[in-house]
Amino acid sequence: MTTVPIYRAPMRARDLDVPPGAGADYGLAHGVVGIGPGRGEKAARIVRRFAALPDGIFVWTRDRAGRFHLGRLAGEMSETDSADARAVGITHVRPAEWHGRSFGETEVPAAVSRTFARGGRNLQRTHDADAEIFTARLWRGG
Repeated sequence: MTTVPIYRAPMRARDLDVPPGAGADYGLAHGVVGIGPGRGEKAARIVRRFAALPDGIFVWTRDRAGRFHLGRLAGEMSETDSADARAVGITHVRPAEWHGRSFGETEVPAAVSRTFARGGRNLQRTHDADAEIFTARLWRGG
């Protein structure tokens, strides 16, 4: 069975001290997945990788209330300079389709929950075949 990759998308800028979930709340409200600009060559590589991800991959994010949200990339990357985006440090964005409901910790694949429990601010692939299958089922409403 071919599965669709899943990514953790905390949407947390490295250079701003904003509450966890603030970037996710922005992304959910604006129909995007985003990352911060960063500095230097490493940040430039991260932005290039983000831009190169294929449409249709799944992303998981977590809002300020701790609820999980499932989305799919749905378009090319662009830069935004809006005050709201700058306030949460999410300036490189991709359109996303978000699932119609949020999920509690016990409803998401265990591998997804673990990636968020470890913390971190990077968009990162979750390498777990069972989580990919379970995520696709959730997306389809199963």
